[in-house]
Parts: sequence; structure tokens; C-alpha cells
Amino acid sequence: MFNHLQKVYKGKKIFLTGHTGFKGSWLLKILTMLGAEVKGYALKPEGEVNLYTVIEGDAICQSIIADLRDREALKKAVVDFQPDFVFHLAAQPLVRLSYQIPSETFEVNAIGTANLLDAVMMLDKPCYSVLITTDKIYHNNEWEYSYRENDRLGGYDPYSASKACAELIIDSYRNSFFNVAKYNIHKKALAVARAGNVIGGGDWSKDRLIPDIVNALNNNNKIQIRNPDSVRPWQHVLEPLVGYLLLGAKLFNNPGRFSQAYNFGPDVNDALPVSKMVGMAIDCWGSGDFFINKDVNQLHEAGLLKLDISKAKADLNWMPKLSAQEAVKNTINWYKEYYSHGDIVSYTDRQIQEFFNV
Repeated sequence: MFNHLQKVYKGKKIFLTGHTGFKGSWLLKILTMLGAEVKGYALKPEGEVNLYTVIEGDAICQSIIADLRDREALKKAVVDFQPDFVFHLAAQPLVRLSYQIPSETFEVNAIGTANLLDAVMMLDKPCYSVLITTDKIYHNNEWEYSYRENDRLGGYDPYSASKACAELIIDSYRNSFFNVAKYNIHKKALAVARAGNVIGGGDWSKDRLIPDIVNALNNNNKIQIRNPDSVRPWQHVLEPLVGYLLLGAKLFNNPGRFSQAYNFGPDVNDALPVSKMVGMAIDCWGSGDFFINKDVNQLHEAGLLKLDISKAKADLNWMPKLSAQEAVKNTINWYKEYYSHGDIVSYTDRQIQEFFNV
């Protein structure tokens, strides 16, 4: 698979939004290993400790620190670079924070996406865009049914609703300006990737399960969990990222066929409750304990959400490689290496290489 992706991306110019974030930093690493030339566009890395700084991101890409809402800056960045591919990961990605800054969440996630597509429209060359949203764009009925790509969009909280809005914007641009029937005229193709909860080394974001677990374990504290019974489609971060790259490669070779949406998630048996994930992490760390802190005034978060990934399996020849237990093990081992002051850059490279060889 690595060789296949290298044939597509080596020497190509990739415009990557959100390159300073957790998923963006991992994707930046993979793209540079594939031999791509990457230009990143994002806000500055969050926190004193962040994956982008850890992997020395400034040394492996052209980095522009700017806001998606700055329409002119974004247009200039895209047009000046003349990318072959666009991977759009930049977002306000936190459900709980979206309750505090709802209008800003909509501006970044919905209008920011429109700003990016405006910039792509100005390119006078072929360009293939993979736009990442979320599994939370589905109208969630909290049932056992796994959501398929043609299910109803929705969103209870501002984050989920903003991403559903982004999907409507993408669909509008695809129909209005990048219609597949007129590809030979505009030479642009758009695909959407919807992924569930990802875990992996280097995530220090607020209000996320693994960062909370690792922070507690590293400080010999009990892990506090809010929703022990909430079921999520857990997967290692490399799983959907490779899916995005496969989708981009398919789009490059057959834009008319693959200009559509795809789910990327774990197999159904790896959609696990939070409490089980915490137990796995404690086992991998070698010690620890947790307590449940249920707040009667707690903000709404989805309790049950599963994705149907049969379309990605059939169309893209993509499928999950790691079980939830293996994903947790790889994640916890990354943090162990980091906190033991090992060569974390080489260790990150090795995890990517080993993933491709699984």
C-alpha cells in the first residue's frame, strides 16, 4: 500500500489545512514520508506541548499560521501554492467547546469550508480535494443501526450541526461549480471523508478521552470519566488517515467515480464503551484506576454512534488494520516513549512504517 500511495503523491504539491493539529500532524508526517511537498495552513499549535512541535513540523513543510475565516489570506495561500491535492482537516473540533463558542464554531467549520472551496475554484489546473468532516454529521437516533453515507444529516450540538452544514456547502459547490459531468472543463473533484473517534500518540487536546487518561496516569491520579457507557467507533489515527490518502488517490485516477462521501471507522466489534477503553489503557500502562463523575448539568453528548464502513471497503479497498486493543496499545506505548524521553520523532516514523507493513 505504501508503494501505491507513493506513486500517486511523490513530488505532488499538497495543501493541508489543520497541519498543526493532532490528525494534521500525523498526516503531515505520512505525506513527507511519501515524498510529497506540503504547504500547511492552520492556527498556531495549541498548548505548550503539541504533536506538531514534537515532530518538528516546521522543518518538513511550508507553514502558514492563519485563520480559515480570513478569506483573502486563504485564497492567496492556495493560489500561490498551486496544489495538486487539498486535504481539509482544519476545524473547531470539540463538542463541549462548541457550546461555549457556537457562532465561532459555525464560522470556522461551515464558512471556513466555503472559503477554502472559493480558493480552489480560482485554480486554473486540476486539483483533487478530500474534505474531512465527522461521524457526528448524522441525525443520531441513538440506535444500534450503523449509519450509512446516504442517511439523514443532522446535529444536536453546535459542533455536529456545523459539520453537517459544511457537508451541505460541499455538496452545493460540487453541484454548482465542480459538477462531475463538467469535470473536463473545471478539472476539480471533491470527496468527503467521515471518521469517528480517533486515538493515537501526541494528542493533548482538552476534553478528549485518551489525553485525559494519559495525563492522569502520568501524574499518578485517578482517571475521571463522564460517560462510561457511551459507545464510540474507536480507531487508531492512522486508520482514517490512510483512508483519506486512498480516497485522494482514487479521486486522482477517476474523479467522476469517487467524488462522493465515505465513512471511515472500525469494525463493528470495536465500537466500545468508554469504560472498556479506559480499562484497556490502564492495562497497557501497567497501573492506574478511574472514577465516574456524572454531572446532572452535563452538556448533551451522543451516547451511541456507529458507522457502516462497507462502502469504503468495497470502493477503496480500505479496511481497518488494528483492533481497538492494538490501537490502545500503540497509543499508550507512544506516550510511554515520549515521557521516557526517547527519540519520539524516530518512534513516530516507526509506528507509521509498522502500520503500513501490518
